[in-house]
Amino acid sequence: MKNAIKTWILFSLMSFVGSFCWSQQTIKTSLVHNQLTRTYSYYLPANQVPGKKLPLVFNLHGYGSNGDQQEFYGDFRKIADTAGFIVVHPDGTVYPQSGLRFWNVGLVGQSPVDDIGFIHAIIDTLSEKYTIDPERIYSCGMSNGGFMSYHLACNSHRFAAIASVTGSMTAVTEATCKNAGPMPILEIHGTADAVVNYNGTTGILSIPEVLNFWIRKNGLDPQGFNFINIPDINQADGATAERYIFPGAHEVEHFKVINGGHTWPGSPFVIGTTCQDFNASGVIWNFFNRYKRTTVSTFEPKRFAITIRSNPVRDYLHISTGNDKHTTFSFHILNVHGRVILDGKYQQGQHGIPVKNLDPGLYIVRIASEGYSNSIKFIKA
Repeated sequence: MKNAIKTWILFSLMSFVGSFCWSQQTIKTSLVHNQLTRTYSYYLPANQVPGKKLPLVFNLHGYGSNGDQQEFYGDFRKIADTAGFIVVHPDGTVYPQSGLRFWNVGLVGQSPVDDIGFIHAIIDTLSEKYTIDPERIYSCGMSNGGFMSYHLACNSHRFAAIASVTGSMTAVTEATCKNAGPMPILEIHGTADAVVNYNGTTGILSIPEVLNFWIRKNGLDPQGFNFINIPDINQADGATAERYIFPGAHEVEHFKVINGGHTWPGSPFVIGTTCQDFNASGVIWNFFNRYKRTTVSTFEPKRFAITIRSNPVRDYLHISTGNDKHTTFSFHILNVHGRVILDGKYQQGQHGIPVKNLDPGLYIVRIASEGYSNSIKFIKA
């Protein structure tokens, strides 16, 4: 009888503990957003107690990859077990022309996919299930995932800091970022990256341009950086690294990987010149762990409805905002590669924006006025 009681007590204690703790595991799931079924997985760290606020880290894959591959390639799981945060690995959608997964940042042509809304839906879904700390949500990613992290920094109010490995910013993202608030930024990039060139290319900012953009936005001194030479602990990896810190309330930090390729430093999967002198995942978490979200209202631009009188257009682009309060607008017209090819001021009621000299094709016009902004596609006939 005593043994039976002891067994029952032990079983009850195990059930009690089991109801309040979980072991580390990756959970694969999906949600429906904008009538699309979107897939993602998330990693629960070891021995976390529900009720304790948990940071959330998005780890976004590169173009042509997926969340499962990114979970192993840019691995945060052991760090999450120690530090106690959830890691999310979403899947981008398949781009029809290539059959490869991507994030919609204006990098591979026009797409109606709302990846920002998808990321927000994941945050909301996980916040219903777990006690997510809304002030400690972060995004990082590899290549196209790094581009998407910058896009979130510019177009979402829900992130405390972002990091990019081998990514950059498109001209589309830059154009949407005018009304965004300051954001702590970490960029890790190789000087010999043959996929996302360190010095930029058409429609993609160079890494120095990205850094300068955020240094200005964050109100930092471009000449007041701290330089740290990373010890070359692995002389067989073919790369070395330098660290630049622009200090302030919203720091900008850059790990410049000399001769580094399009790779994740510290990864055990060597698919090119992979610097092994530091671990990108560890560096990113150490950076994230210093920041909480501070300002909400300035991060997401307000929107107003805009329409085009006729589409396709020939000589003039006639825009209506449906709001008489806004009489003067700034506008940017971008081509399919995300390059700003025409900009200026537009007065409501004027004849229209002259587009007669544009080549036929698909374009985006972005307009802004008094903290409001929006964009719409049009076809030049």
